[in-house]
Amino acid sequence: MDRIRVLLVDDEPTFTRLLKIHLERRGFDVMVENNGANAHKVAREFQPDFIFLDVIMPDVDGGEAAAMIRSDPALEHVPIVFLTAGVSKETTRVKGGVIGGETYLAKPASVDEVVRCIQTNVKKAS
Repeated sequence: MDRIRVLLVDDEPTFTRLLKIHLERRGFDVMVENNGANAHKVAREFQPDFIFLDVIMPDVDGGEAAAMIRSDPALEHVPIVFLTAGVSKETTRVKGGVIGGETYLAKPASVDEVVRCIQTNVKKAS
């Protein structure tokens, strides 16, 4: 099976660097973008199977980036999950990970939680 391609968009370079290392060790191909304004362009070039978006970023926030990606016919099928400190683990647990119709994973999340989230959402999309 081909390696799952993950796009990680978050404005915290230390966080994205560490998560990229952990995911690559688990067998994923990972592309990092630390500027939400570039998320759509990078997604078009990388053609990910899955996208993690931070919600709170300067310039273009996660919601705006998601809207641009979803409006692109080449990317509309790609699952997007918001990985953010903007919601609590308790809130995401109570709401089943879906808030306002969007899927969220609260930071801090373990590598196992992140991997499960990717695998579950890629499986649903295929």
